[in-house]
Amino acid sequence: MNGELRILVWNEGVHEANNEPSHIGEMYPGGIHGAIAGGLRSHLPEADITTAVLADADHGLSEEVLAETDVLLWWGHIAHAEVGDAVVERVHRHVLGGMGLLVLHSGHFSKIFTRLLGTSCSLAWRNDGQRELVWTVKPSHPIAAGVESPIVIPEQEMYGELFDIPDPDDLIFISSFAGGEVFRSGVTFTRGKGRIFYFSPGDQEYPVYHHPQVRRVLANGVRWAAQPDVVRSAPAVTNPARDWFDGAKQH
Repeated sequence: MNGELRILVWNEGVHEANNEPSHIGEMYPGGIHGAIAGGLRSHLPEADITTAVLADADHGLSEEVLAETDVLLWWGHIAHAEVGDAVVERVHRHVLGGMGLLVLHSGHFSKIFTRLLGTSCSLAWRNDGQRELVWTVKPSHPIAAGVESPIVIPEQEMYGELFDIPDPDDLIFISSFAGGEVFRSGVTFTRGKGRIFYFSPGDQEYPVYHHPQVRRVLANGVRWAAQPDVVRSAPAVTNPARDWFDGAKQH
């Protein structure tokens, strides 16, 4: 992989602005996006890592910013509807053109994720702060490199099946919960030229993004999703010249 990776961590930032839950400022003093970015910097010290939030102009996702982004990480929860459709269209176009996308936790309901997958992306959930075990089921995948199995997360919101997503390209992690539920917590997709990784651990009420193994997974996900040498252009309908086909018939 040539050159410096350019990574943008996006978070709606609403929980932090409203101090809800009340301990979020103590748990994530730099915001959820700050904690995610800090974890990435510890694993990817040569990368150019920036952050943006919903309240920024263009949500921090202007054409110029996206054109200079190799991988976008997306965390959202209570403000999905506030993300502008023009911004979603812009992000969608860049993913199809080859920008990597990591969708985190409740970002499963984001406009960009549901548009890319074409399903409701709904799931079962309950939040009583019980243990989550994240089991690696495809250890050969680069995103699983060096990751403990299981990752033990002492407190976490439960996400459970049925998770209404298309069949993923790769199923890398499955989570189990103290209540007996299971969930496809780490899956990949390809849309156009873009690589997408969804990873569910990371609720705003718990310090999951400080967990060293979760940080490793996200760094691995960024490395996998990044394609800095790919020429950024969305797939398009073409009308090739017939000369090529006529010439091919002569050989």
